[in-house]
Amino acid sequence: MSDERPTDGAVQRSFTGLPDTALTLLCFLIAVGHIYVAFDPFISEFQRNAYHFAGFAFLAAVFHPLVRGATRSPALLAFDLTFGVAIAAAAIYLPYAEQGIYDRGVKFSTADWIAAVICVIGAIELTRRLTGLVIPLLIIIALSYVGFWGKYVGGVFSFPGLSWESIAFRSIYGDDAMFGTIARISSTFVFLFIIFGAFLLRSGAGDFVINLARAVAGRMVGGPGIVAVIASGLTGTISGSAVANTASTGVITIPLMKKAGFPPKFAGGVEAASSTGGQLMPPIMGAGAFVMASFTQIPYERIVAVAALPALLYFLSVVFFVRIEARRLGLPPMESDGETFGSAFRKGGASFVIPIGGLIAMLVSGFTPAYAAVFGILAVIASSWLTQNPMGPKAVFEAMVMGTKGMIMTAVLLCAVGLVVNVIATAGIGNTFSLMIAEWAGGNLLIAIIMVAIASLVLGMGLPVTAAYIVLATLSAPALAGMIQDRFVIDALASGTLDPSAMPILMLALPDPSVLAGPVSAEDATAIVRSLPLEVAAPLRDMVVPAEVAVAAILSAHMIIFWLSQDSNVTPPVALAAFTAAAIAKAPAMATGVASWKLAKGLYIVPIMMAYTPFLSGDWPAMITIFAFGVVGIYGLAGALQGCLERPVGLLERLILAVAGAACVWPTEIWINLVAAFIVLGLLVINLRKPAVVATA
Repeated sequence: MSDERPTDGAVQRSFTGLPDTALTLLCFLIAVGHIYVAFDPFISEFQRNAYHFAGFAFLAAVFHPLVRGATRSPALLAFDLTFGVAIAAAAIYLPYAEQGIYDRGVKFSTADWIAAVICVIGAIELTRRLTGLVIPLLIIIALSYVGFWGKYVGGVFSFPGLSWESIAFRSIYGDDAMFGTIARISSTFVFLFIIFGAFLLRSGAGDFVINLARAVAGRMVGGPGIVAVIASGLTGTISGSAVANTASTGVITIPLMKKAGFPPKFAGGVEAASSTGGQLMPPIMGAGAFVMASFTQIPYERIVAVAALPALLYFLSVVFFVRIEARRLGLPPMESDGETFGSAFRKGGASFVIPIGGLIAMLVSGFTPAYAAVFGILAVIASSWLTQNPMGPKAVFEAMVMGTKGMIMTAVLLCAVGLVVNVIATAGIGNTFSLMIAEWAGGNLLIAIIMVAIASLVLGMGLPVTAAYIVLATLSAPALAGMIQDRFVIDALASGTLDPSAMPILMLALPDPSVLAGPVSAEDATAIVRSLPLEVAAPLRDMVVPAEVAVAAILSAHMIIFWLSQDSNVTPPVALAAFTAAAIAKAPAMATGVASWKLAKGLYIVPIMMAYTPFLSGDWPAMITIFAFGVVGIYGLAGALQGCLERPVGLLERLILAVAGAACVWPTEIWINLVAAFIVLGLLVINLRKPAVVATA
């Protein structure tokens, strides 16, 4: 063993000699096994998920010590090895015990009990080592709720309780449990795309991304900051991790921005905000896109297709802030470093463009994400021979090992979170909580979104982004989707186009049915629909809302939650990506966090657009129109916040920009959007006539 080093917030052991060789070989075999099963599923889904957890639980136990800082203790290493072997053996045993449990009338034998308890305790302890105390506490609270103290809770959250044997069975063998739906996502799509990303990085695609960004934006005003935005966005298609993006691209882009004259805290904020957007960038989008596809039953390829324009809008919002800040400070373009578009492509473009392009083409053609990811891996190997960094057997081996090591935290986390999700499904907490959100918000969608944003920030203090999304989506997505569908019902009622067969349902639910006798104003329609109890609202939505609109509402609800789950990367006091950037920039952590929060305003604006417009409907003319107004509106809002466009603006102009920018992105009459866009662009034209700011030494 050698030193310890931080990895994803956890202290990690490193090994030398024979132990290192053995663990490296195990990592390679785990990756090969998952790829093989993707093509030839010779074992059941439950077996695959259990074996998946077994392998990564062992690696987590060995690489991450029981006591932080005690990486050199032989006694602790022996304990961790024994602990890891016990968890792996228990997980491997449980699929073979399933039939016997059914044969005994869903009764556990002593061996079954031992294996189940070891797996649950292992999940709790390993998530503590990898992510801190929040997830373990959630698991303990959830399991004890359905087993003990739930019956003492009054009101809607009272739960009569289950026997511990039922809890154990449901926790292991349930559809939403430890080796259920979320574990399936982890053992297939997520891990294969993590391996795909590792191959891209090992092939030199990360260097190509930096070189391409320099060639495209290096000589623009604010070029180094724009380089950070482009590089982080493209790197996000590889890693899907904001902190990993920040650490990998930030060591290049942050010094470049500081050299160009940007303040250190702003440079760190740009990198953190840009890297956060990397998780929103199709086609990978971190693990969240695969979880979303499973939760919503909406095809993965549709999710990543409609996610493209919102992600692009987010990155443009950061670019606007960067350019405006450069203009405000009077920073000139940087001199060319000789990198051109052609030279960047010659060095390593093939190993990025061909695999990513092929991956997207396969997804669009209807191939499953698992197949697309495996063929993407093969495409990286083949295309690397067209670059200056061809991948031979050694490089392939290293990429496999890198992918497995990079998956440890995610694999253990996703399996462990299944214990919480299973309790939420078993006790019906999700539906109850959704009803409470709708009641607290009074049917107001904007208030509900604000509540979800606050909840995501609180959860983000202790949960990784994917876990925060899973928990929030389970609890609040039904409420948001219902409110979005209600907007269609309100519009139909106000316009007089409501299906006549729905009128009797409305009349029975209203204290005064006479309000429906004549024309109904938009305000009255809103009040009527918001006052409906769920037992009326739900069947009314099913009757009135077209299937395509309902699907778009569900997708919008989940995408809103997914976006808001990212805010812990850039929002103090958490701001994980911002604090990583602050360390690189040698800037105050909290000041960098505030800067990143300011730069990441698109993280809050775009979800509102998703909620109130058909931005994710699949209606591309409407989506492009919304995108165009969004570009103008966010530019106006950025100018108002920064006090500058291409030249500084006064207080009155800032107020006008703020109002006009908000009117561009807010759903309203098209003529209002057009007038607002005309005002923003008109102020820009006037602003260009002012004298430029010149940087002073």
